[in-house]
Amino acid sequence: KHSSAGPIPIPLSLSVPGSGLKSSTAIASYYSRGLLGSCCVVPGTGWWCRSWSAVPGLLLAASRPVRVVFAGGEAMGSGRVFSVVASVVLLWLGVAAAQGDSPWKTLSGNAPAIIAKGGFSGLFPDSSEFAYQFAMIASSPDTILYCDVRLTKDGLGVCLPDIKMDNCTNIPDFYPKGKKSYLVNGVSTTGWFSVDYNGTELSQVSLKQSIFSRTPRFDPSFFPLLAVEDVASKFKPPGMWLNIQHDGFYSQFNMSMRKYILSVSRRVIVDYISSPEASFLTSISGRVSNNTKLVFRFLDEATLEPSTKETYGSMLKNLTFIKTFASGILVPKKYIWPVSPDNYLQPYTSIVDDAHKAGLEIYAADFANDFALSYNHSYDPLAESLSFIDNGAFSVDGILTDFPVTPSEAIGCFANLNKSNTDHGKPLIISHNGASGDYPGCTDLAYQKAVDDGADVIDCPVQVTKDGIPVCMGSINLMDSTTVAKSPFASQAAVMKDIESVLGVFTFNLTWDDIVKNLKPKISTPLSTFSLDRNPRYRNAGNFMRLSDFLDFSKDKDLSGIMISIEHAAFLAEELGFDMVDAVIKALDDSGYNKQTAQKVMIQSTNSSVLVKLKQQTKYDLVYMINEDVSDAGPSSLAGIKKFADAVSVETSSVFPENRHFTSHQTDLVESLQTAGLSVYAYTLMNEFVAQPYDFFSDATAEIIAYVQGAGVDGLITDFPATARRYKSNTCMNMGNKTPSFMAPPRPGDLLQLISKPAQPPALAPMPLLMDSDVSEPPLPPARLNNGTTAPAPSSAPRMQTRIPFLVTLAMLCVWATV
Repeated sequence: KHSSAGPIPIPLSLSVPGSGLKSSTAIASYYSRGLLGSCCVVPGTGWWCRSWSAVPGLLLAASRPVRVVFAGGEAMGSGRVFSVVASVVLLWLGVAAAQGDSPWKTLSGNAPAIIAKGGFSGLFPDSSEFAYQFAMIASSPDTILYCDVRLTKDGLGVCLPDIKMDNCTNIPDFYPKGKKSYLVNGVSTTGWFSVDYNGTELSQVSLKQSIFSRTPRFDPSFFPLLAVEDVASKFKPPGMWLNIQHDGFYSQFNMSMRKYILSVSRRVIVDYISSPEASFLTSISGRVSNNTKLVFRFLDEATLEPSTKETYGSMLKNLTFIKTFASGILVPKKYIWPVSPDNYLQPYTSIVDDAHKAGLEIYAADFANDFALSYNHSYDPLAESLSFIDNGAFSVDGILTDFPVTPSEAIGCFANLNKSNTDHGKPLIISHNGASGDYPGCTDLAYQKAVDDGADVIDCPVQVTKDGIPVCMGSINLMDSTTVAKSPFASQAAVMKDIESVLGVFTFNLTWDDIVKNLKPKISTPLSTFSLDRNPRYRNAGNFMRLSDFLDFSKDKDLSGIMISIEHAAFLAEELGFDMVDAVIKALDDSGYNKQTAQKVMIQSTNSSVLVKLKQQTKYDLVYMINEDVSDAGPSSLAGIKKFADAVSVETSSVFPENRHFTSHQTDLVESLQTAGLSVYAYTLMNEFVAQPYDFFSDATAEIIAYVQGAGVDGLITDFPATARRYKSNTCMNMGNKTPSFMAPPRPGDLLQLISKPAQPPALAPMPLLMDSDVSEPPLPPARLNNGTTAPAPSSAPRMQTRIPFLVTLAMLCVWATV
């Protein structure tokens, strides 16, 4: 309600019949910019409206009539007609109506939009034909293509990810003297600029990968610059998003980005136009199609917005002003989920709720699978996407990403899952030292996390201490998994050539008390050379566990089984007089595992002699681990394995061999083993993107899809059980031919074939077959005491003698000085 004096606050009470929704009294004021639609007066009950169209660019629709009651007691039969547009209240009502039956907490109630930044730019050069085409093939069919628009000297709008062309094209090769300096937002910037060249001059220039950490293998292909019209006509995307990053820059050349946008939008359907310059969006507001959404892009909070001279941080506090010229905002993801200096998530902000209350859609930017994620996400980009759209509190209205396959997975198959699902069917999820990607391996924390995260099987790689106690430890070398290098025991470091060729302090050098009282666990960092650490706040957290502790812990857990790994059994028997096989059997007997069937017991080893002995003495499931790259297994080796094993663990590289980080093909190994009646488990899956070939899009879920749906393995041995468990819960399982493209396994070798001939890596050397000679071993030697007699089976912990050299220099110990 308004008068010549200005807006008059009107108290309103709102309710949606049959929905249980009823607002508290709200007060808002707004100049009328349109009339309520489909409204009528029902005597004695008030105004009833079915749809609302009050604010340009915003349609509020209710599926059932909504009652609007004037709390001030306005007479309904007076004949007075009111134009009531109380923006905050109506927006609340519209969001409530839109979200009423929707699982999405977006402003409209629709699924969040997926915006492919420059196409699939995480893999191919940003804005290239390959990038746009691949985004349409590998992502959700409603993926929106995003173009950073730059103007050429003759007014052509081309898609370029950077205003400096030398950062994203090979233009210096053609115009070596073309480097110039211009002011960009008041800052002198040197490089090659599109405004210095016309379309003809740029026709020979090719796009290249603009982020140096990504593969340059596709750069030798010719990727011409694409005009906005080219993108629309060639790929016919369901949506086009044009970003105008530097409108003010072009005015110094007497060029108008505003005129270009108004012109191109008459030739091309443009669904979104974004800009970090308020004046630009204001200048086109009302002049482009009503179906085109204008989105104000926020940059870093301390940066000044060029037209208002306010910081973006201060503008964030005045979303009402943004609403006068835009229907949405695009913000860096850290605006929503801030990250601490040590890379952990802080509590989410209110910005999504604030934007929705102001009637603004909110889009999150800066998603890239191959950038370091917050440690809270465990290097899982799908987990990050879900945290913005399916967290129970809010959902952004869209995600701007270099890898559109990941939000496609999140929105299409992984949102709103039944998280209580504990199906223990295939693929079997087998932990690798517990959840060792999140906590130090083989500790109580790692095992509890693995159980909480839905592992089907938790594992204990068993080692032995000096006083004969079997313990769970990821390596026999304490240097790998403890802080022994910083302890007084570091002086005992030596090389044990029968075990490994590096310095070590081994579990059998120290008693159990030595370990638990003087050492701390150490989280594994297999990819630390790439500065990809794991959960540093908990680097040394957790407690060590004996095998007996592990067995007691596992008994009452929701698990389908446990797996114990035995290595170095022959060395322990011959050199230390300890029979590891007998010790494991006794521990299982003492814990009652030999008399129960609720949990399957699996015992794994790379030594057939270990499994042969276990086959003779137990009925446990036995797993043979192949610890070398092989392309297939010969008939004789298959027959040999069948005599002592029920399953085989194979390295991931034996399933999909890699050539310069691209898969080259799929081997026949899995099929051969399964045809022989052996289950196949792939090891070791890690979430870190550098652990995966490019074919899996730096996405651990895509990798799982490749091994489970593509290669057909029966189980996954993983550092991150949560990622595998979520895969088993996805809503797109068992869809057959209707499986979305983004959930289909990539074909190995396809990306490699897209590389131009000159850039192709050399062909891989042939991988060997697994032969019977690789499998067959002599029987395990009996455990012998130092006097040469055979040791009895373990009943109590024997004191073991070791012959370890003590000559270790200070320089050698410096290797571990930073542990």
